[in-house]
Amino acid sequence: MPERKEGHKPDDYLHLEDMAMKTAAQFFGEEMLRYLGIHEKPLRVAPTEVVHLEARQMYEDFNYEMENGEWYHFEFESDGILAADLRRFREYEAATSRVYGVPVTTFVVCSAGVREPLSELKEGINTYRVRVVMLKKQDADLMFQMLSRKSAAEIRKQDLLPVLMSPLMSGEMPQKERILRGVGYLRENYTGVGEEELNKMQAVLYALAVKFLNETELKEIKEAMVMTKLGQMLVDDGIEMGIEKGIEKGTERMRKLTKILLDKKRYEELEKAAGDSEYCEQLMERYKI
Repeated sequence: MPERKEGHKPDDYLHLEDMAMKTAAQFFGEEMLRYLGIHEKPLRVAPTEVVHLEARQMYEDFNYEMENGEWYHFEFESDGILAADLRRFREYEAATSRVYGVPVTTFVVCSAGVREPLSELKEGINTYRVRVVMLKKQDADLMFQMLSRKSAAEIRKQDLLPVLMSPLMSGEMPQKERILRGVGYLRENYTGVGEEELNKMQAVLYALAVKFLNETELKEIKEAMVMTKLGQMLVDDGIEMGIEKGIEKGTERMRKLTKILLDKKRYEELEKAAGDSEYCEQLMERYKI
């Protein structure tokens, strides 16, 4: 994830985004990769919190272990890609490769507002490269128009995936409006789309809202989500509008659990905890967190 820049949100919000992304990653993994033009098949969601030699934790957006034996590391960027970002991604790759003994490729998914993304960094005798995925050819306005022509009975999971990616697309519609419309669609019941899947999609949309919107806009999103199951979960966890202590407590517990599982090399437990809130709570009770 990006380092703290002027005007960006507190670290607690960024860690909350990580948790939401991890919960949702398994749901939209293969479909999202195909949507982004990546045809290799993921095997599982891979760990994203790497303990560096200095005992400094580095938070990536998310990783996949792929069928070809590599790990694909994904970062979302709306502000362009700077040399400092590439240095940070290179550090993520090196630490992940060293800890898990795997080759890592970084994909940077850019919003339509990024015009000329930087994709390589030359330093000394080395050249570091990332694979940039641009969604500027996708029009959010047109996507929502096409979706509005379908009834709830006609909408399938693959129709809802572009809704999750809408904040990264081109179009005249403001990002806040895209996310609000997405929340509205995800309140419905659709054929072949279960409640758990809808909850995970809401988590993805909320994570992108945290990443891209300012505090005033984010408040509107939270208010719109109050009646959803995810919104109730946020309230139950103390992550309601203005309750910063709830966010801090939740993220600190997750940090402690992640460090324990990484230290014990219990990677499968960490993966399961990222997608199963009940199991995650059981582990926290087991380790007295």
